Amino acid sequence: MRNRNILALTLAAAATLAAVPAALPAAAATAAHPTNSRTAPRDCPQLSKKLTWYGNNRAKLQRTIDERGTCANPDLGHGRSERPVAAFDWDNTITKNDVTDATIAWSLRHDKILRPKSWKSTSKWMTDEADRALTEACGTKVPVGKPLPTSTDTACADEIFEVREDGKTMSGAAAFAGDWDHRHTVPQYAWVPQLFAGHTVRELESYAAKARKEALAAPVGATQTVGTHKIPGYVRYYDQQRDLIRTLKKAGFDVYIVSAGSEPVTEVWSKSVGIDRDHTVAIRSVLDRKGRITTWNQGCGGVPVNKGEAIPYIDGKRCWINQEIFGIKGKKAWDKQDFRHRIALGGGDADTDVTFVGDATGAHLVLNRNKSEFMCRAYDNADGRWVVNPMFIEPMPQKSGTYPCATGAYNEHDGRKGPVLREDGTVVPDQRDSVY
Repeated sequence: MRNRNILALTLAAAATLAAVPAALPAAAATAAHPTNSRTAPRDCPQLSKKLTWYGNNRAKLQRTIDERGTCANPDLGHGRSERPVAAFDWDNTITKNDVTDATIAWSLRHDKILRPKSWKSTSKWMTDEADRALTEACGTKVPVGKPLPTSTDTACADEIFEVREDGKTMSGAAAFAGDWDHRHTVPQYAWVPQLFAGHTVRELESYAAKARKEALAAPVGATQTVGTHKIPGYVRYYDQQRDLIRTLKKAGFDVYIVSAGSEPVTEVWSKSVGIDRDHTVAIRSVLDRKGRITTWNQGCGGVPVNKGEAIPYIDGKRCWINQEIFGIKGKKAWDKQDFRHRIALGGGDADTDVTFVGDATGAHLVLNRNKSEFMCRAYDNADGRWVVNPMFIEPMPQKSGTYPCATGAYNEHDGRKGPVLREDGTVVPDQRDSVY
């Protein structure tokens, strides 16, 4: 069992080897239809035919479930065969809309953000301009560690949400600057759990639970206002994704959530699709000796306790999967692993998911949100196992023109944009949006 989501600063980190996927059978037809039914009755859990998928996507996903699950491997779950792994992003993959944004919005509307000693101390990359903007907007009258009146102070709520949403101040100045690996982290994502420094995990979970109740009760299409920002006011679980997770588990898969959100927030939501704490991986804050969230995070891939340098973001999601699920230690956790130490099925919606979803050996599920690097990989379909689906609720319109795969869709480590390359080094040509 892996470490709990957040540990006291004095505790040592630990990661334990979990389930790893079984090798893919030599022939898909044999895998999907075991012949020795007298000794191994076929167990082929099926995705619901009452739920709508695009094109033949249900059949593509069912193929992987049959190939890798109990249908082809009846010993799964009986201690004689390794369990295959499926991993999914959370926001806009399992749910429509962002549960982190819902929690932040609720917290701002209910005065739950505590005034830090200085805004600059909340992130190692925060600029002087952002520090000044936040200080001027939120003031210094509230004692350090006490709640800011963001429910009534529109300027303060605006600055906080703008920094979180776009990495800028309300005047347009960059909120973060400096050096970071753009495939390992993004400062405004890392800033979310840092924003809740001073709270206990239970307090943050309670805010997430209240935000969840409110967002699920709001009608589809509802909006809310935070400061002067108008954002989605509702969240919905996708029925198709609930069914996919349920079917995978019935078929013997170990199913994980891997999110770039704050882990206590993600856990509040993931338990309703049958994913427990030990199968939920997100940004893990470190607690102080009094059990309160700090601005420090646990690390991955040889990166020790840090200020956000190694969160589950793009290549960082691969690192956390390798470390927490497959028990791969040190710098090797950043590398693509051999077949047996990779997930069988992965699902996501954005560039932050492209690496781990691409690592999947059975199926790569993509919910189309017009994110360039991800969609270039998906439409290029190099291994024939990419499964592209429109969002199940309020799908995006077709992207005009093409994705700039050959020139500027790849997110380079230094923040520049470059061409998307296949494993053999060839360039992925520009792609047109065809599933929407």
